[in-house]
Amino acid sequence: VQLQASGGGLVQTGGYLRLSCAASERTSSRYNMRWFRQAPGKEREFVAAVTWSGYTYYADSVKGRFTISTDDSKNMVYLQMNSLKSEDTAVYYCSARRGSPALYRMVDDNTYWGQGTEVTVSS
Repeated sequence: VQLQASGGGLVQTGGYLRLSCAASERTSSRYNMRWFRQAPGKEREFVAAVTWSGYTYYADSVKGRFTISTDDSKNMVYLQMNSLKSEDTAVYYCSARRGSPALYRMVDDNTYWGQGTEVTVSS
């Protein structure tokens, strides 16, 4: 599967953005879809996932502020980001992986990545 992320930009603290990820094929019932991010000087970290079985998971740092969703008719995955903080500044990556929903945050050779989209939150 090929993934194309978009929607990043510059936003003020407390603002919102919606990231989009376009997949080249149907992802529902096939892939666990995820968002990861990498801040400057830090390692890539898990942000949110929606499994092929329909469950959603979030990193503690974004829980209650971010929402992951899909539009299966368009092969799209979204990340609605509200109440943005400066610490949310990062390059955000869309990711897909087949396999058990329990492994929703696993990264290995079976992981597909889109190009990143940059989010900058200014105070």
